Amino acid sequence: MPYTLNPARTNFKRGSTPGLTQAAKQGPQRRQMSTKKDRLFAQPLQDVPKFTFDGQVAAVFPDMIKRSVPGYSTILHMIGQMAERYARPGTVCYDLGCSLGASLLAMRGNIHCSDVNIIGVDNSEEMLERCRQIVASQPGNVPVELKAADITEVSLEPASICVLNFTLQFIAKHERAALLDKIARALVSGGVLILSEKLSFEDTEHDALMTDLHHDFKRMQGYSDLEIAQKREAIEHILVPESLEIHRQRLLNAGFRSANIWFQCFNFASIIAFR
Repeated sequence: MPYTLNPARTNFKRGSTPGLTQAAKQGPQRRQMSTKKDRLFAQPLQDVPKFTFDGQVAAVFPDMIKRSVPGYSTILHMIGQMAERYARPGTVCYDLGCSLGASLLAMRGNIHCSDVNIIGVDNSEEMLERCRQIVASQPGNVPVELKAADITEVSLEPASICVLNFTLQFIAKHERAALLDKIARALVSGGVLILSEKLSFEDTEHDALMTDLHHDFKRMQGYSDLEIAQKREAIEHILVPESLEIHRQRLLNAGFRSANIWFQCFNFASIIAFR
């Protein structure tokens, strides 16, 4: 059964600051939940396991993604701003691959129209369990429903916004087009898809430079060379990036009328596609 958070039962009031940052202001237990430091690859591992969104990753995920993805907080903030602009009454706003709910909370903190629901979907029960706790601790008037499901299989209701925030890169390449086709069919006219992804580049010299700059960024965030190397080995063939050209053409083929970058830092970018 999906988990539904009904604001009528919880007396939540709309917050002024979206995202996970408010959890850090609401007591030691919640602060620990949102700020545990990522040390998963700090010690030498004889056999580096394949990366998976298990309980260990869920426990450190806010710190991991903040220190791994340049511009992540800016992307979250602007997802909230775009939700304020594009959410429509009588529709759903989706966060597909919602992890701990940062994007859906950013949307909920900025949606001011009535008769809108937010649905977060993730196939990791460990991530969803922590997401339920975080969502329950955050104020907001927009109902949030969390579903444990594969986003390639879940049915979508008419939507005005869909967010894939660093999610598509974990979907098998041969399933990506069908997922975007399904999203395009669900979006109402004027609806938007926000697609954030790690990119690859056909120019090998530029691709290598972007990788090096990203690793420099991670070092500045406190990751050691050992952590960077072991995380890269763990996530290889799990996170499979593609070029901007491939993403844009796939979106146009799915029926989006336009697809353009609105944010980029090194090899991380976010695209807005209009239906």
